[in-house]
This record gives sequence, C-alpha cells and structure tokens, in this order.
Amino acid sequence: MSAHSPLIDPTAKIGKDVTIGPWTVIGPEVEIGDGTEISSHVVIKSHTRIGKNNRIFQFASIGEDPSDKKYHGEVAWLELGDNNIIREGATLHRGTEVGGGVTKIGSDNLFMPYTHVAHDCIVGNHTIFSNNAAISGHVVVEDWAILSGYAGVYQFLRIGAHSFVGGLTHINMDVPAYVVVKGNPPLPKGINITGLERRNFSRDAIKAIRQGYKLLYRKGLTVDEALKELDKLAVEHPEIHVLIHSVKASQKGIIR
Repeated sequence: MSAHSPLIDPTAKIGKDVTIGPWTVIGPEVEIGDGTEISSHVVIKSHTRIGKNNRIFQFASIGEDPSDKKYHGEVAWLELGDNNIIREGATLHRGTEVGGGVTKIGSDNLFMPYTHVAHDCIVGNHTIFSNNAAISGHVVVEDWAILSGYAGVYQFLRIGAHSFVGGLTHINMDVPAYVVVKGNPPLPKGINITGLERRNFSRDAIKAIRQGYKLLYRKGLTVDEALKELDKLAVEHPEIHVLIHSVKASQKGIIR
C-alpha cells in the first residue's frame, strides 16, 4: 500500500464497482453501495450508509459528528440514498439521540460546493442545494425543493415540495409547497412556475396551484380559512393536497 492509498476501516462494507480516490478515509461502520465514485481527499467518518451510484467529490466530509452540544458520542447515523451528487467541500452530518439518531437524505439530490446538512435533518429526493446553502439541525426539505446560493434555514423548519428559496435568503419560518421565497426578511413572491413547467405540470395544474397561492396569500384569509378553501379546490385538483399537507405539517408557522 502506497502512502497515498485510501485508508479504509476493516469494518467498512464496500459494494461492487466502487472507486475510491487517494488520501480518502473511510471510517468504521460505513456501507457504500455499488457503483459509487469517491474522489480523493474525502472523509466518510463513521456510521454512514451510502446507496448506489453516488458521486462524492474531493474534500467532502460525510457522516461527521454533529455540531451539537447535546451530542455526547452516542451511536448515530447518516443515511444517503442513490444517485446523489455531492460536490467539493460539502458537509453532511450524522444525527443525535435527541433527534432520533439519524440524518436521512434521499436520492437524486445535488449538493453543490460547500453546502451543509446538519444533524437530524430529513432531505427528500430531487432537491438542489446551490453553493454554500445550509440547513440547521432538525430541518425537513421535501422533494424537488431548491435552495439558492448562500440560503440559510433555521433549525426545526420545513421547506415544502417544489418550493424555491432565493439566494442569500435566511428562512425563519416554514416555506409551503410550490412557493417562491426571497429577501431578508423572507417574503413570498409567488409560485415556482419555472420548476413546475420543467417537471411537466399541466397548465391546468399550474393554474390551480396559482389559485391556491392566492387563497393562502392574497385574499386576506386566516390560515384556517384558507385551508378550508384549499380543501374545496383539491377536490378537482389533487396537486393542491401537497400544498395543504405542507401548511398543516407546519409547527413553527408559514412565511406569510
């Protein structure tokens, strides 16, 4: 073994056709699925399960101890799905006992350089974290959400499916599904029409989602009143159920 060979703990489980670059460290209790590509100078600390066909670029830090004073060395995990791209300098931390013991990330996500997923977060599928976007502990990011560059999300918040968070925006309340939020303080700016069109939502579906947005934000209704009207709209437009779910799931309140 040369001095620049990867350092792999004997308890690590490496799948088929996995490539691991020089100077990379694979720690104890790590599982890496088939076809995954790991560049040089990557650290996968410990207690991490990685699925198939992921690409992890140089200087990424995966499965590191959580940055949380409540963490005292207990066993906690990071679980990562399939087909994710984790670019250089990204950091994905394990969970804590207080938060359920696991950070979960789905499949087909893109983490651009220097993004951060903190302890006990749940990230869905097909999300995009642009450069330097970061989420604090216990945050939920639902499918197809996009966080633009330098966006930051406070702890215990939810970012709804198909939503869009603008660059340099600091999120301090929950973002409902489909909604575009920008600025400081963060404000709703409409629905993510570009994203919905790219995902082949029909014109009727987008029209209904826009109507749902108006009920939530433009009609002067309380949240409870808006939800009653959204329930009526969802009878003919099932995509509205995603918006309803994201509002009802909010524990901190939505950005309005």
